[in-house]
Amino acid sequence: MSETPRIALLHTGAVVIGPVMELVKRELPGVTAINYLDDRIVADLSDPEMSGSVPRRVAGLAKAAADAGAEAIMLTCSSISELAASVSAEVGIPILRIDEAMADEAVATGARITVLATLPTTCGPTSRLIAERARVAGLTPTIRSVVVEGAFAAVASGDRPSHDLKVAAAIRDAAEDSDVVVLAQASMASAADGCEVAVPVLTSLESGVRRLHQLLASLPAKR
Repeated sequence: MSETPRIALLHTGAVVIGPVMELVKRELPGVTAINYLDDRIVADLSDPEMSGSVPRRVAGLAKAAADAGAEAIMLTCSSISELAASVSAEVGIPILRIDEAMADEAVATGARITVLATLPTTCGPTSRLIAERARVAGLTPTIRSVVVEGAFAAVASGDRPSHDLKVAAAIRDAAEDSDVVVLAQASMASAADGCEVAVPVLTSLESGVRRLHQLLASLPAKR
């Protein structure tokens, strides 16, 4: 790692840039962060004519980040997290999924895991990531996923309070028969504030940025 390392953050929604950057500034002082945004990816994943373009677009953003001197990349959207390994191999720098640390914590916390998402395209990747990390840990939790209807439309229109109310209600429902509740998207983190339930509610932002810090610390020094 260089004395003044650069990282890249790849986003599919502008709403998460501010919170992630706030944490990066706090947890990674001295690191230069470059943000890349393609805010059509989530919509295009549900479009049969456009979904095939997404891997190329993510790879294109990652190549731009590498050309800009980034030593590591973090994908801040769970919907594209499964591209991390293949794109990393293509561009030649480490790519971290923001929700990987959260998945590890969920697996270590309990056997009944509920994944909440505001987009159907996020449920599958997050559930598969948790299952993957469970296999690594030698565990077999029960994983279910729930889409919080109307929440994404609310936040996309700028109505954060309505989004948070809908997600908080879903958290309370899920907590009744879960050991741990996982919020699949970084943009959902604000809904967990002030939502008191008897089980842990996990979000990806802080744990993801801390793992990015660990990744940077593990990189060999540049000469």
